[in-house]
Amino acid sequence: MITALQILGTVLFGVAVLHTFLVGFFTKISHRFPKHSFLHGFFHLMGEIEVVFAVWAAILMGLFIGIEGWDKAIAYQKSLNFTEPFFIFAIMVICSTRPILTGARQLILAMSSGLQKILRTPAIATDVFVVLTLGPLSGSLITEPAAMTVTAFMLNAILEKESDKLLYAALAVLFVNVSIGGALTPFAAPPILMVAQKWNWDFNYVFFNLGWKSAVAIFVNTLGLILIFKSSLQKGVSLKEVETRMAGAQAAIPLGVTLLHVVFLVGVVLTSHYQNAFLGIFLLFLGVASVTQSYQDSLRLKESLLVSLFLGGIIQFGAFQEWWLSPLLSSLNEFSLFVGAVSLTAVTDNAALTYLGSQVTNLSDASKYSLVAGAIVGGGLTVIANAPNAAGYSILSHRFKSGLSPLSLLLSAIAPTAVAFFCLWVL
Repeated sequence: MITALQILGTVLFGVAVLHTFLVGFFTKISHRFPKHSFLHGFFHLMGEIEVVFAVWAAILMGLFIGIEGWDKAIAYQKSLNFTEPFFIFAIMVICSTRPILTGARQLILAMSSGLQKILRTPAIATDVFVVLTLGPLSGSLITEPAAMTVTAFMLNAILEKESDKLLYAALAVLFVNVSIGGALTPFAAPPILMVAQKWNWDFNYVFFNLGWKSAVAIFVNTLGLILIFKSSLQKGVSLKEVETRMAGAQAAIPLGVTLLHVVFLVGVVLTSHYQNAFLGIFLLFLGVASVTQSYQDSLRLKESLLVSLFLGGIIQFGAFQEWWLSPLLSSLNEFSLFVGAVSLTAVTDNAALTYLGSQVTNLSDASKYSLVAGAIVGGGLTVIANAPNAAGYSILSHRFKSGLSPLSLLLSAIAPTAVAFFCLWVL
């Protein structure tokens, strides 16, 4: 039986989704008031996409308490799993440290330099190709949030004087590639992880049904971006130039410090499903970061917390969507389910979508594939479509002078999403 609270949860979730498309409008309103006034602060807060779902989730929980009482509200909170937001907070902080970023940049630079010598391709174009292919594909090993963080920072270093069209196109390709880039293994992409154990999807099944097709789509998307924006990319900065600048401005990082950071990164990744374990490792990492301060930039604690807040808000709404999502998913044939999953992912986190789908009984093997493939294909359409997108947005948001337009991102993501759609359905 559908309850009034479920309907309320769906209505407020819809309002929150609509709000994400209006953040630029609220930001503009905030400029009409004195900088330190209450109204300026309020509208500026409403213009921060990371806090949108948290604000509406707080309103929902306030109404929950008023309707059902405190005890039931607390019981609902206990039923939720916030492991993913905490994990993304920890992994984003670690991956944004100078030793990790420097090591990743040097590795990508070495691979790019090798390709440039073999293929005699332009430096910046080759750098972008390696960053937007190797970075997302590494998500199958180090998890998608870690891959998103490192890749977004690399992209941020390369793009210096760029047009809005290039920015949106690069962000769209980044989001789509990361969403499908974790599909080589069954443990790295949240939408696959949600169902892999229940449906007995092992490494062979995931790689041969989803992985190689995703890799093809990633290569095509990246090549398309480079060919379309070839002239604009030449205004960027090559990774070799970035490395030269960094070497002249910062102290050289001892190999031992870099390896220690890698150990912490691996430790957090290996314990990513055990909240107490990776938080303990992360707290120890904070101590190490404080004693290696001369080799660090400021830790991105605020930005990482905002991303976690964003995801926590989405999780609060998840259970209230089951009443309409589950019947819808169970009523569709394979192709309709694939198309529906791509579309629904734009307005709800793809991991939540596959989790709800896993609760539907008697799904055929073809329907299971359609659901998961559609969920990862649609993961680049919006910031909320795939959990790691919030991390990428946080890193690159300052590039958008008037703020990120969700509609412009959606339109820019149509082409790379169509490529992924073709590869995962036709190939």
